Amino acid sequence: MPHYLSPSELKQTAPAETGSFRSPVPTQIVSNGEFNPLPQTREQQRVETRIKEMAEQLGPRHGMSRRGFLASSAGMAAAFLAMNEVFGPLFEVTAAEAQQPGVAAARADGLAGQFIFDVQTHFVRDDFRQDGLLDLAKYAKQHWNPALAGEKDLARFKFENYVKEIYVDSDTKVALLSGAPFDDPTWDLLNNDQIVAARAAINRIAGSRRLLAHTVFTPKKNGWMNEVDRAIATLKPDSWKGYTIGDPLFPSKLGSFWRLDDEKLMYPFYEKISKSGINTVCIHKGLLPLDYEKSWAGAWEYATVADLGKAAKDWPKINFVIYHGALRAFLEPPAAALAEFDQTGRIKWATDLAEIPGKFGVNNVYAEIGTAFANSAVADPRFAAAFVGTLVRGMGAERVLWGSDSVWYGSPQWQIEALRRLEIPAEMQKKHGFRPLGPADGMVKSAIFGGNAASLYNVHVKAALGAITNDKIAAIRSEYVAAGGERSNARFGYVARRSA
Repeated sequence: MPHYLSPSELKQTAPAETGSFRSPVPTQIVSNGEFNPLPQTREQQRVETRIKEMAEQLGPRHGMSRRGFLASSAGMAAAFLAMNEVFGPLFEVTAAEAQQPGVAAARADGLAGQFIFDVQTHFVRDDFRQDGLLDLAKYAKQHWNPALAGEKDLARFKFENYVKEIYVDSDTKVALLSGAPFDDPTWDLLNNDQIVAARAAINRIAGSRRLLAHTVFTPKKNGWMNEVDRAIATLKPDSWKGYTIGDPLFPSKLGSFWRLDDEKLMYPFYEKISKSGINTVCIHKGLLPLDYEKSWAGAWEYATVADLGKAAKDWPKINFVIYHGALRAFLEPPAAALAEFDQTGRIKWATDLAEIPGKFGVNNVYAEIGTAFANSAVADPRFAAAFVGTLVRGMGAERVLWGSDSVWYGSPQWQIEALRRLEIPAEMQKKHGFRPLGPADGMVKSAIFGGNAASLYNVHVKAALGAITNDKIAAIRSEYVAAGGERSNARFGYVARRSA
C-alpha cells in the first residue's frame, strides 16, 4: 500500500509476531503497516500481567506448558477472566473454565458447530511485487529480529496461511473475501479476478461453498462501468465492494471519492446490478483519525453515512451493507468516545447509521462490525458493548453482520469468543434502552454470527452446515487437532515498541 509507516515511525514499532505477548486475546493494538499503532494502555498492561499470572498458576494444573495453556480453551477463558477483572464483568466466563481441566474444552466443543459467516476477510496476492511492502520485513530483520524468517516474501499474509487462520484455527464456516481500491492500482492486494479465483480454489478444495467473493467497483475511474459489466457476465461476484472515501489510506489527490446518492454517477449502477440479481452493495465507511476535519479536509464527509438514507430509500431492492458500522473512531483509545456516549447516548457516525432505518423508513440497510468491534473489544469492552448495542437497538439484530477483517489480526477465534461472551452491562441497558445480547448461541448472537448473512447471500444454513461438516477442510481441521495442532495466537504486523 502506498502510505506505509515512515522510517521514523518504524523505529517506534516492533513486529507483532515477536514484539507482542501471544495472548489468546490481543493485549495491544496491532497495525498491518498502514498506521502507527497506539501504545499499550495501562489497562491492557494489567490484563496482560494477569493473563501471564494465570498461565503460570493454572498451566501445570492442566498438564500444560504456559504456551500450551494460552493456546487452549482454558487459556482463552483465562483471558476473559482477566479482562473482567480490569474492565468489569462484561464477558460471560466462569473461573471453572480456566481452573478445571475439561470445562472450557466442553464449552468450546459445544459451540464449535455454530454457523459463523465472516463477511470481511482479506489476504495478499502471490504476485505482489511492491518493494515498499517487502521492505517492511527486511527492515524488521535488520533492526529488530535477526532470526526473523521469510523476510523476502509475504507468506504470513497469503493464501495458505489464510486458509489455516480462518478455517482451521477458528470456528468460521463461511467467509467472504474482499478487496480494496487505491488511486494507484498496482498496489491492489487482490484484483477482482484473483478474488474470484480464490473462491473457486477454496470451494473446489473443500467440496462445499466455503468462500464467497466481492468485486470491487471504483466510480469515477475510467472504464469502471465496463468492469461492472464484465464482472456480471464472467466473474459473477456474490456482492459488490466500494469505498466512498476513494483511496482508504490517504486523502485522494485524484478526487476518487464519491457519494452513494449521486443520481448521475451511481443510479445507473444500481439499476444495472438490480437487473443482474447481484444486488448487495458493501461500503467502507468510518475509520478516520481524531483530527479528520484537518487531516482529511475536503474528503472526510465521504466517510460518513450522510449519503446513505436517500440512496437506500430510492433503491429498496438494493441491500446496502455498511462496513465497520460506520464507526468514526480509529487508532485512538475509546475513552473519549465512551465518555461522549455516556453523556449524549451517541457514537459518532455509528449512531447516524443506526438511525437511518427509522428516519427514512427503510429495511435494506445493514451494519458490519469488522475492525470496529475488534479494536474496541481489546481497548475497552464497555465501548464494544455500547457500539453493538447501538447498532442492534437502531437497526434490529437481524441487520447486523459479523466480520473480523482477518487475516490481518491473526485467527478470528478471539473475536468470535469476545462476541460470544460479551453482554451489555445492566446499567447501560437501562440508561440507553438496550436489550441483552443473550447467550453465545441465542437468537441475537446467532443472527449476527451467521443467520443474517445467510439470508442476504441465499445460504441455507442447515444444508450448508451439513456439507461443511463433511467436507475436506473439516477433515483437515480434525486431523490437525488430533495431531496436537494448536492455535498460534500470532498476530501479524506491527505493535508499538515497549519502553525499557
